[in-house]
Amino acid sequence: MKLMDTSVKTFKIVSTLEAISFLILLGIAVPLKHFWQMPEMVSVVGMIHGILFIAYIIMAYIMKEKLNWSWGTLAIVMICSVLPFGPFYAERKYL
Repeated sequence: MKLMDTSVKTFKIVSTLEAISFLILLGIAVPLKHFWQMPEMVSVVGMIHGILFIAYIIMAYIMKEKLNWSWGTLAIVMICSVLPFGPFYAERKYL
């Protein structure tokens, strides 16, 4: 039971960080690049977000196995990863 609790907590952390990095990318880094010709932040935040996105997808599959999610639930959780605020919804609804 301890392992499952740790896995769920870790997924919640990754989910939150992935969502925040996506919002920073869309809300701060991209406008800086396009309106103020400052592309550096997109490179940095984009890399961080990419790593967190991959971690989110891998951990979502691990959660499917541990929590006995259906393939439909896994699909919804994965779709949430590409929507602004989506990971927050998935975290509240399925964990």
